[in-house]
Amino acid sequence: MKMLAIDTATEACSAAVYLDEKIDSVFEVCPQQHSQKLLPMVETLLSRNNQQLSDMDYLVFGRGPGSFTGVRISTGIVQGLSLGIDKPVVGISTLATMAQQAIDEEQVRLVAVAIDARMDEVYFGLFENINGIATLQGEERVTAPDLVLETLTSNPDILCGTGWTAYPALSSVVEQVGEPTILFPASASMIPLAIRAIEQGQFCDAEHIQPVYLRDKVTWKKLPGKE
Repeated sequence: MKMLAIDTATEACSAAVYLDEKIDSVFEVCPQQHSQKLLPMVETLLSRNNQQLSDMDYLVFGRGPGSFTGVRISTGIVQGLSLGIDKPVVGISTLATMAQQAIDEEQVRLVAVAIDARMDEVYFGLFENINGIATLQGEERVTAPDLVLETLTSNPDILCGTGWTAYPALSSVVEQVGEPTILFPASASMIPLAIRAIEQGQFCDAEHIQPVYLRDKVTWKKLPGKE
């Protein structure tokens, strides 16, 4: 199986290729430069692995939540790439991606992820390590920081994301668990989640992909004629 994964949902921009169990990736924190950086990253990865885009079996993208602009960039680019080669697309949660990295690196059981959503809110998700895969407990949501504390009936093993240090209401959790070292999603960590999604038939064609904003007032404009 071969996959190309991309993500621009946060301040970081990343891409990865999965080639029959080998992963090669590029990651850079580059706020407001995603649209300029992403396609050259993809070209670099494909070139140095002697691949063409059409060689990929699946395209994977960070579907959000995250920056509205960032999520739109990754959604639009993966849509265009997929249409060009007629390959299926897999959308992966940016929160789950960070949790997966923590599980892969630290072999922890419970991961709490919070991304600063601005407007005194965070994008929040709690993930359990089930057979090595970050598995969502409950729902992903956008919420006030103090309401996160009500969700955490016990301390997680590790924290991920920018939200924990952005708001004083979450400082007690940081003091008990420790500051997050994984702040942004990396495309390489989307691969195990994408493999599981593909095994479960969770993929679609380009015109049916859906970004996830969590804020209901934001909508994704589909391709012309695909409303």
